[in-house]
Amino acid sequence: MHIAEGFLPPLHAVAWGAASAPFVVHGVRALTREVKANPESTLLLGASGAFTFVLSALKIPSVTGSCSHPTGTGLGAILFRPPIMAVLGTITLLFQALLLAHGGLTTLGANVFSMAVAGPWAGYAVYRLLRKLDLPLMVSVFFGAFFADLVTYCVTSFQLALAFPDASSGFVGSLEKFAGIFAVTQIPLAVSEGLLTVLVMRLLMQSSKSDLIRLGVAKLTGSKTQQETKQGAVA
Repeated sequence: MHIAEGFLPPLHAVAWGAASAPFVVHGVRALTREVKANPESTLLLGASGAFTFVLSALKIPSVTGSCSHPTGTGLGAILFRPPIMAVLGTITLLFQALLLAHGGLTTLGANVFSMAVAGPWAGYAVYRLLRKLDLPLMVSVFFGAFFADLVTYCVTSFQLALAFPDASSGFVGSLEKFAGIFAVTQIPLAVSEGLLTVLVMRLLMQSSKSDLIRLGVAKLTGSKTQQETKQGAVA
């Protein structure tokens, strides 16, 4: 990921585009509602999109027709939920295809599905599960970002194996080959991205905690919480 321009057979390119489209349409509606209801979210939305753009633009050659890099989608998925991240990820991939020759227009649907749909949903699911288990916020953020990154490459491996099955071992053999090559670079990249996302979240806790509380990421603590508890008891 990103899969290069023209690398996928036409039928696969169209199919992945069709699979990604409903998620992006749903995300546009969710993004429109968020901006209308909370205009103050615009700055944080832009920062989440920029974080994804910068990280996913770092390119490490991996296998013919693709490359390895961080994705940056875990942060946006945690802050604004996966539907909105589908839109931010699609915009990122579109600009990278047009301006950086990173990915492509014919493979946009496949790249969107892996990086902007599957990765964010997986990362957010892990994050929510760990929060329900009462694990610390930063531990949950780390594993959310880690799995958002790693699942993106699992899906890309699936896409490539489906398009190019091995001559002798078929789809399974091809999947093992692509996943094995990606794992060498992607596992340490996923760990690095998890740590970087934790660092960014810590900075946001200092500079934008009110926004994180409104988004449900952080909770009220300290004297403010005690004061509200007393007011509730009096009422």
